[in-house]
Amino acid sequence: MISNRTKYAIKALLAIHRDDSDKPVHIYDIAKNENIPQKFLELIMLDLKKTGVIDSKRGKGGGYFLTMQPDDIKIGSVIRAFEGPIALLPCASLTNYKKCKDCADETTCSLRHLMQEVREKTAQILDDTSLTSLAAKPF
Repeated sequence: MISNRTKYAIKALLAIHRDDSDKPVHIYDIAKNENIPQKFLELIMLDLKKTGVIDSKRGKGGGYFLTMQPDDIKIGSVIRAFEGPIALLPCASLTNYKKCKDCADETTCSLRHLMQEVREKTAQILDDTSLTSLAAKPF
């Protein structure tokens, strides 16, 4: 399960992408329109800036804007930046592998193999989903 922090980060990116004014988007507008607590959103936006997908402009006409093309912002990358590995078990992780202490033989562990399959399919979906394609989904 992803955290509210990650969900709000994705919602904020979608709000910036969907804004068609060609001006930076004010944090107040993102918070209000997406129903995100503004103080919490401020912290999230700082984290998004650290990932390099957004930047901000200060002063009059200031706000947040995307620094990458929306097609190049993959939801999997955003989730990993906020949550870490997508794998549900550490022994199934590609980037943060840890052997399970209670597992005698990983090669025969059916749970590990299932979690690797879940990780692969989940990662494929998330890594194939860009900000543009997510914004275009009809809900």
